[in-house]
Amino acid sequence: MRVEALAIELRPRPMTEAADLGAALVREHARSVWSCYAVVMAMVLLLAIASSDISPWAPTLVVFLAKPWMDRTLLFVLSRAVFGQETRPRDLWAQRKAVWWSQLGAALLVQRLSPWRSYTQPALQLEGQHGKARRKRREQLLAGRRAAALRMQFAFSATEGALIAGAYAAMLWFAPEGMQAGLLTWLADADALGNVFVSVSIYSGVVFALEPFFVAAGFAMYLNRRVELEAWDVEQEFRRAFVR
Repeated sequence: MRVEALAIELRPRPMTEAADLGAALVREHARSVWSCYAVVMAMVLLLAIASSDISPWAPTLVVFLAKPWMDRTLLFVLSRAVFGQETRPRDLWAQRKAVWWSQLGAALLVQRLSPWRSYTQPALQLEGQHGKARRKRREQLLAGRRAAALRMQFAFSATEGALIAGAYAAMLWFAPEGMQAGLLTWLADADALGNVFVSVSIYSGVVFALEPFFVAAGFAMYLNRRVELEAWDVEQEFRRAFVR
Protein backbone atom coordinates (compact mmCIF):
# COMPACT_ATOMS: atom_id res chain seq x y z
CA MET A 1 0.00 0.00 0.00
CA ARG A 2 1.31 3.48 -0.89
CA VAL A 3 1.11 5.09 2.53
CA GLU A 4 2.20 8.48 1.18
CA ALA A 5 -0.84 8.59 -1.10
CA LEU A 6 -3.44 8.07 1.62
CA ALA A 7 -6.03 10.83 1.83
CA ILE A 8 -6.81 10.17 5.49
CA GLU A 9 -4.67 10.84 8.52
CA LEU A 10 -3.44 7.66 10.16
CA ARG A 11 -2.64 7.55 13.85
CA PRO A 12 -3.24 5.05 16.62
CA ARG A 13 -6.87 5.29 17.70
CA PRO A 14 -9.17 3.35 20.03
CA MET A 15 -11.06 0.81 17.95
CA THR A 16 -14.37 2.61 18.53
CA GLU A 17 -12.87 5.84 17.20
CA ALA A 18 -11.52 3.94 14.20
CA ALA A 19 -15.05 2.68 13.50
CA ASP A 20 -16.25 6.31 13.54
CA LEU A 21 -13.57 7.12 10.96
CA GLY A 22 -15.10 4.45 8.74
CA ALA A 23 -18.53 6.06 9.05
CA ALA A 24 -17.04 9.43 8.08
CA LEU A 25 -15.40 7.82 5.05
CA VAL A 26 -18.79 6.51 3.89
CA ARG A 27 -20.44 9.89 4.31
CA GLU A 28 -17.69 11.65 2.37
CA HIS A 29 -17.87 9.18 -0.52
CA ALA A 30 -21.58 8.41 -0.32
CA ARG A 31 -22.19 8.74 -4.05
CA SER A 32 -19.51 6.20 -4.94
CA VAL A 33 -20.52 3.83 -2.17
CA TRP A 34 -24.23 3.60 -2.86
CA SER A 35 -24.09 3.85 -6.66
CA CYS A 36 -21.79 0.83 -6.82
CA TYR A 37 -23.60 -1.02 -4.05
CA ALA A 38 -26.89 -0.54 -5.88
CA VAL A 39 -25.48 -2.54 -8.80
CA VAL A 40 -24.75 -5.65 -6.75
CA MET A 41 -27.89 -5.26 -4.65
CA ALA A 42 -30.00 -5.24 -7.83
CA MET A 43 -28.29 -8.42 -9.03
CA VAL A 44 -28.91 -10.17 -5.72
CA LEU A 45 -32.53 -9.02 -5.57
CA LEU A 46 -33.22 -10.44 -9.02
CA LEU A 47 -31.87 -13.78 -7.85
CA ALA A 48 -33.82 -13.49 -4.60
CA ILE A 49 -37.12 -12.81 -6.32
CA ALA A 50 -36.50 -15.68 -8.72
CA SER A 51 -36.12 -18.01 -5.72
CA SER A 52 -39.56 -17.17 -4.28
CA ASP A 53 -41.07 -20.30 -5.84
CA ILE A 54 -38.70 -22.50 -3.85
CA SER A 55 -39.77 -21.29 -0.40
CA PRO A 56 -41.37 -18.19 1.13
CA TRP A 57 -38.16 -17.66 3.09
CA ALA A 58 -35.81 -18.14 0.13
CA PRO A 59 -35.63 -14.50 -1.08
CA THR A 60 -34.65 -13.15 2.34
CA LEU A 61 -32.23 -16.04 2.82
CA VAL A 62 -30.56 -15.28 -0.54
CA VAL A 63 -29.93 -11.67 0.51
CA PHE A 64 -28.63 -12.81 3.91
CA LEU A 65 -26.20 -15.32 2.40
CA ALA A 66 -25.02 -12.89 -0.27
CA LYS A 67 -24.05 -10.11 2.16
CA PRO A 68 -20.33 -11.08 2.42
CA TRP A 69 -20.13 -11.26 -1.38
CA MET A 70 -21.76 -7.84 -1.73
CA ASP A 71 -19.37 -6.52 0.93
CA ARG A 72 -16.51 -7.11 -1.51
CA THR A 73 -17.87 -4.32 -3.72
CA LEU A 74 -18.11 -1.97 -0.75
CA LEU A 75 -14.56 -2.78 0.29
CA PHE A 76 -13.34 -2.15 -3.25
CA VAL A 77 -14.94 1.30 -3.22
CA LEU A 78 -13.65 2.13 0.26
CA SER A 79 -10.12 0.95 -0.53
CA ARG A 80 -10.06 3.55 -3.33
CA ALA A 81 -11.74 6.18 -1.17
CA VAL A 82 -8.88 6.20 1.35
CA PHE A 83 -6.69 7.42 -1.52
CA GLY A 84 -9.24 10.12 -2.39
CA GLN A 85 -10.47 8.28 -5.49
CA GLU A 86 -14.12 8.23 -6.48
CA THR A 87 -15.51 4.98 -7.91
CA ARG A 88 -18.18 4.72 -10.55
CA PRO A 89 -20.11 1.62 -11.59
CA ARG A 90 -17.99 1.39 -14.74
CA ASP A 91 -14.84 1.23 -12.58
CA LEU A 92 -16.44 -1.61 -10.66
CA TRP A 93 -17.35 -3.36 -13.89
CA ALA A 94 -13.77 -3.09 -15.11
CA GLN A 95 -12.59 -4.90 -11.97
CA ARG A 96 -15.51 -7.31 -11.74
CA LYS A 97 -13.36 -10.44 -12.01
CA ALA A 98 -11.19 -9.51 -9.02
CA VAL A 99 -14.05 -8.07 -6.97
CA TRP A 100 -16.94 -10.42 -7.69
CA TRP A 101 -15.51 -13.76 -8.68
CA SER A 102 -12.20 -14.01 -6.81
CA GLN A 103 -12.55 -15.94 -3.51
CA LEU A 104 -16.22 -16.55 -4.26
CA GLY A 105 -16.41 -19.71 -2.13
CA ALA A 106 -14.80 -18.01 0.86
CA ALA A 107 -17.18 -15.06 0.57
CA LEU A 108 -20.30 -17.23 0.51
CA LEU A 109 -19.22 -19.82 3.09
CA VAL A 110 -16.28 -18.96 5.34
CA GLN A 111 -16.92 -15.23 5.65
CA ARG A 112 -20.65 -15.74 6.14
CA LEU A 113 -19.87 -17.69 9.33
CA SER A 114 -17.15 -15.35 10.60
CA PRO A 115 -18.01 -13.38 13.78
CA TRP A 116 -15.62 -10.59 12.75
CA ARG A 117 -15.78 -10.66 8.98
CA SER A 118 -15.71 -6.92 8.21
CA TYR A 119 -12.51 -6.60 10.27
CA THR A 120 -10.61 -9.48 8.67
CA GLN A 121 -12.02 -9.21 5.13
CA PRO A 122 -9.61 -6.43 4.05
CA ALA A 123 -6.65 -8.72 4.70
CA LEU A 124 -8.29 -11.52 2.70
CA GLN A 125 -9.36 -9.32 -0.21
CA LEU A 126 -6.64 -6.69 -0.45
CA GLU A 127 -3.37 -8.22 0.72
CA GLY A 128 -3.23 -11.07 -1.79
CA GLN A 129 -1.95 -13.73 0.61
CA HIS A 130 -2.86 -17.41 0.49
CA GLY A 131 -2.76 -20.51 2.62
CA LYS A 132 -0.59 -20.46 5.71
CA ALA A 133 0.50 -16.84 5.18
CA ARG A 134 -3.12 -15.70 5.07
CA ARG A 135 -4.01 -17.61 8.25
CA LYS A 136 -0.97 -16.19 10.03
CA ARG A 137 -1.87 -12.67 8.95
CA ARG A 138 -5.45 -13.14 10.15
CA GLU A 139 -4.29 -14.28 13.56
CA GLN A 140 -1.89 -11.35 13.78
CA LEU A 141 -4.71 -8.89 13.10
CA LEU A 142 -7.04 -10.56 15.58
CA ALA A 143 -4.51 -10.86 18.40
CA GLY A 144 -5.86 -8.74 21.24
CA ARG A 145 -8.60 -7.34 18.99
CA ARG A 146 -11.11 -10.18 18.79
CA ALA A 147 -13.37 -8.68 21.43
CA ALA A 148 -13.45 -5.25 19.77
CA ALA A 149 -14.22 -6.77 16.35
CA LEU A 150 -16.91 -9.00 17.85
CA ARG A 151 -18.54 -6.10 19.70
CA MET A 152 -18.62 -4.03 16.54
CA GLN A 153 -20.24 -6.84 14.55
CA PHE A 154 -22.75 -7.50 17.33
CA ALA A 155 -23.64 -3.79 17.48
CA PHE A 156 -24.41 -3.68 13.77
CA SER A 157 -26.35 -6.95 13.93
CA ALA A 158 -28.45 -5.55 16.78
CA THR A 159 -29.01 -2.30 14.87
CA GLU A 160 -30.06 -4.25 11.79
CA GLY A 161 -32.56 -6.26 13.83
CA ALA A 162 -33.94 -3.11 15.46
CA LEU A 163 -34.42 -1.37 12.10
CA ILE A 164 -36.23 -4.39 10.67
CA ALA A 165 -38.49 -4.61 13.72
CA GLY A 166 -39.09 -0.86 13.50
CA ALA A 167 -40.13 -1.13 9.86
CA TYR A 168 -42.75 -3.76 10.69
CA ALA A 169 -43.91 -1.75 13.68
CA ALA A 170 -44.31 1.34 11.49
CA MET A 171 -46.54 -0.64 9.12
CA LEU A 172 -48.83 -1.49 12.03
CA TRP A 173 -48.78 2.02 13.51
CA PHE A 174 -49.69 3.73 10.25
CA ALA A 175 -52.28 1.17 9.15
CA PRO A 176 -55.85 2.53 9.00
CA GLU A 177 -57.76 2.20 12.25
CA GLY A 178 -59.35 -1.21 12.65
CA MET A 179 -57.06 -2.90 10.11
CA GLN A 180 -54.12 -3.60 12.40
CA ALA A 181 -55.35 -7.07 13.38
CA GLY A 182 -55.90 -8.08 9.77
CA LEU A 183 -52.52 -6.72 8.74
CA LEU A 184 -50.82 -8.61 11.57
CA THR A 185 -52.53 -11.82 10.48
CA TRP A 186 -51.42 -11.25 6.90
CA LEU A 187 -47.83 -10.57 7.95
CA ALA A 188 -47.83 -13.81 9.94
CA ASP A 189 -48.86 -15.77 6.84
CA ALA A 190 -45.48 -16.81 5.42
CA ASP A 191 -47.12 -18.29 2.31
CA ALA A 192 -48.70 -15.02 1.17
CA LEU A 193 -46.85 -13.84 -1.95
CA GLY A 194 -47.23 -10.19 -1.02
CA ASN A 195 -45.78 -10.91 2.41
CA VAL A 196 -42.73 -12.49 0.77
CA PHE A 197 -42.05 -9.31 -1.20
CA VAL A 198 -42.64 -7.12 1.87
CA SER A 199 -40.18 -9.21 3.89
CA VAL A 200 -37.40 -9.16 1.30
CA SER A 201 -37.99 -5.45 0.58
CA ILE A 202 -37.67 -4.48 4.23
CA TYR A 203 -34.64 -6.67 4.82
CA SER A 204 -32.80 -5.61 1.66
CA GLY A 205 -33.63 -1.95 2.34
CA VAL A 206 -32.10 -2.14 5.81
CA VAL A 207 -29.05 -3.96 4.46
CA PHE A 208 -28.65 -1.40 1.68
CA ALA A 209 -28.69 1.47 4.17
CA LEU A 210 -26.60 -0.08 6.95
CA GLU A 211 -24.09 -2.47 5.38
CA PRO A 212 -21.77 0.23 3.96
CA PHE A 213 -21.21 1.56 7.48
CA PHE A 214 -20.58 -1.96 8.79
CA VAL A 215 -17.96 -2.68 6.13
CA ALA A 216 -16.36 0.74 6.56
CA ALA A 217 -16.14 0.33 10.33
CA GLY A 218 -14.32 -2.97 9.93
CA PHE A 219 -12.04 -1.54 7.24
CA ALA A 220 -11.09 1.46 9.38
CA MET A 221 -10.41 -0.84 12.33
CA TYR A 222 -8.19 -2.93 10.06
CA LEU A 223 -6.26 0.18 8.99
CA ASN A 224 -5.93 1.19 12.62
CA ARG A 225 -4.50 -2.21 13.48
CA ARG A 226 -1.95 -1.86 10.70
CA VAL A 227 -0.96 1.52 12.12
CA GLU A 228 -0.31 -0.25 15.42
CA LEU A 229 1.65 -3.06 13.79
CA GLU A 230 3.57 -1.12 11.15
CA ALA A 231 3.79 2.48 12.46
CA TRP A 232 2.24 4.01 9.35
CA ASP A 233 1.57 7.24 11.26
CA VAL A 234 5.33 7.68 11.79
CA GLU A 235 5.98 7.05 8.10
CA GLN A 236 3.38 9.66 7.16
CA GLU A 237 5.03 12.24 9.40
CA PHE A 238 8.49 11.53 7.96
CA ARG A 239 7.16 11.89 4.40
CA ARG A 240 5.50 15.22 5.26
CA ALA A 241 8.76 16.46 6.76
CA PHE A 242 10.80 15.58 3.68
CA VAL A 243 8.45 17.33 1.23
CA ARG A 244 8.55 20.67 3.04
